[in-house]
Amino acid sequence: MQSVLSSQRMPLLLLGCALALCYKACGVTITTDNANVQAIEFEEAILSCKYTIEKDPNPRLEWKKLGQTHVSFVYYRGHLVGALKARAEMIDSSIRIKNVSRGDSGNYRCEVSAQGDTQVLAEALIHLKVLVAPGAPVCVVPISAMTGTVVELKCREEEGSPASQYRWFKDGTPLLETLTTHSKVRNSSYTINKKSGTLQFNTVAKADTGEYHCEAYNEIGQQKCAAKRMQVDDLNVSGIVAAVVVVALVIALCGLGVFYAQKKGYLSRQSSQKARTACKSARPKESDFKHTKSFVI
Repeated sequence: MQSVLSSQRMPLLLLGCALALCYKACGVTITTDNANVQAIEFEEAILSCKYTIEKDPNPRLEWKKLGQTHVSFVYYRGHLVGALKARAEMIDSSIRIKNVSRGDSGNYRCEVSAQGDTQVLAEALIHLKVLVAPGAPVCVVPISAMTGTVVELKCREEEGSPASQYRWFKDGTPLLETLTTHSKVRNSSYTINKKSGTLQFNTVAKADTGEYHCEAYNEIGQQKCAAKRMQVDDLNVSGIVAAVVVVALVIALCGLGVFYAQKKGYLSRQSSQKARTACKSARPKESDFKHTKSFVI
């Protein structure tokens, strides 16, 4: 019984598969040679789109760029439009960008609609990534530092795509991320973060005095900043102690002077004289007294 039912279902399954295949094959279809395109800035890029149709003699082809908040046309009604209008050309249904810019990066969609076909719409998504060499990095190097302190040197640039990584040089020699016994700066204690571009000395020493520069790099190129000198000096403990002693003596002498003046009564005499002067100035002169009508009987 089961074998009979199985034999009856088999033709139905085959028919369903055939219909599904026919639906896909008979409608409009789209393919792309490369769904993830990478191109160096100012060079060319091909956004590939190929389609087949069933019977519609006038299919409609459109290209769109998908932004984060809106969708804009790139190819519409048989013409290139927008930012690519003057920098691109159509090769059949594909787009050739003659010189890409970093603003061209993003997702593009090729759409073909054929109203007379069984499947009327098909689309392909292509991602374009424009590779950009780093710009000249900005380096922050302190002019001077005291031994034993924590010192951080900074390096940054914002143009590179993919994002730049960084390496530091002292007197033209690259600083290793991991110190070795053969390193020329093995007496130093530092940490390099190649992603953020920082060079941090945990306890800077006089041996760290020198000219430092940074280099930003990615797979497209590299750029460096001008070298800057950092001078590291010992902390002058004796000078600091002497300065503290001098300040303490000045404060003590001022305090003794005030105490002596109070003991001798200089401050009280001056205050009493000021009080007498204020009282005299407050009394009206007899010559200033004038009779008013209220005194007339």
